[in-house]
Amino acid sequence: MPTGHVMMAITLDGYVARKNHSLDWLMKQDTADEDHGFAEFLDNIDVIVMGRGSFRTVFGFDVWPYEKPVVVLSHSLTSEDIPPELAGRVEVVGLSPQDLMAEMGRRGWHRIYVDGGAIVQSFLKLGLINDFKLAIVPILLGDGIRLFGDLTSDVDLELTHTKAFPSGLVELRYKVV
Repeated sequence: MPTGHVMMAITLDGYVARKNHSLDWLMKQDTADEDHGFAEFLDNIDVIVMGRGSFRTVFGFDVWPYEKPVVVLSHSLTSEDIPPELAGRVEVVGLSPQDLMAEMGRRGWHRIYVDGGAIVQSFLKLGLINDFKLAIVPILLGDGIRLFGDLTSDVDLELTHTKAFPSGLVELRYKVV
């Protein structure tokens, strides 16, 4: 079975985006001289799974940031909603997280980058996340899209790495135990 991995920037109060999916708070941070390991993380990933909101946010960037295949998990989007320039690189599926992971395994993809607040929450509740690499950004929003929502049971984590950066950003890595 493939493994789910999360790498995400979050605010100190636990938000990954504003309610409108804006990441403007992240763009204000002066981290230009810091390597947070995103390229290295992606080198060890086979496919990226995200939800509709994350897809729309990332598509709004000046340049599509991914060379790896992207699967958008959505019941409201269809393949017709994918812009022609992303055809063959982005696919929309309406599978459950468990069925999606099984399908990823059938395709030979083993390390899955799970991206987006709601998608991470659904995968976490089902025990489909193996580890987290979180960049805690020194800002408080007070409201937005949370990375972690309500859980039906505790999720035990083991801290495996910490690193502080001059910008005030702190990287935390956790393994789900």
